Amino acid sequence: MGGVIDFHTHAFPDALAERAMERLEAQAQIRAHLDGRIGSLLAAMDRAGIEQSVVCCIATRPGQFDAILRWCGEIASERIVPFASVHPDDADVAGKIRAVRQAGLRGVKLHPYYQDFFADEARALPIYEAMCREGLIGVLHTGYDFAFERDERAGPRRVLKVIEAFADLKIVMSHLGGWQDWDAVEEAIIGKDIYVEISYSLDYLPPERVRRMILAHPAHYMLFGSDSPWGDAWRGIEQVKALKLGAERQELLLSSNARDLLGG
Repeated sequence: MGGVIDFHTHAFPDALAERAMERLEAQAQIRAHLDGRIGSLLAAMDRAGIEQSVVCCIATRPGQFDAILRWCGEIASERIVPFASVHPDDADVAGKIRAVRQAGLRGVKLHPYYQDFFADEARALPIYEAMCREGLIGVLHTGYDFAFERDERAGPRRVLKVIEAFADLKIVMSHLGGWQDWDAVEEAIIGKDIYVEISYSLDYLPPERVRRMILAHPAHYMLFGSDSPWGDAWRGIEQVKALKLGAERQELLLSSNARDLLGG
């Protein structure tokens, strides 16, 4: 088994991190475990035995794309795997997705709440189409979000419609398939060949339910995520171990599945 791969983290340029974290903590009314800097993420990875982290950027407006792409190039390393972000209102979605691939990045992050779209609306479809064409992975926020009204922008059934419409789309559904919408996850997603990562979920469900959901899902489609700096990766890994999934399942979830997806 290689080191753990964390498929869902966030960070900011050092010059922006303090201000960004203060704003986000106030909006969501939660406290983060880290300060949002890459150096702090790397130190936390060392403590937790994490080999690589996918750092998910979010473009809250189209004009942020270039700065995000440049920063992704600056932080990319053997341990940091940055995912850029494209906004659905961008006038050249196809060109931006192509630029992400040409920059050597493996994927993009999409967040229907912070980017103000519904996962299955027509405005978002060109992004998915371009991702398929360029072979990029998408990490998609699914379920509800602390900081927003519950208007179901990213529900499991909406995401399932997208996945069924784009056969070549590589989408990772975050937060155990849909944060605080886990009944719908069990009805619509669990058991299908759809990538699901577990970040920021294990503290909100009984361990026996988490275990049941993971074991009912295809073994090669479950990934570890912490949502750092919001989630504590070390604690998340210990929670996974406590589920007693069996050595093979645990290794696939913590390591091999992510390595295969990133390498494929």
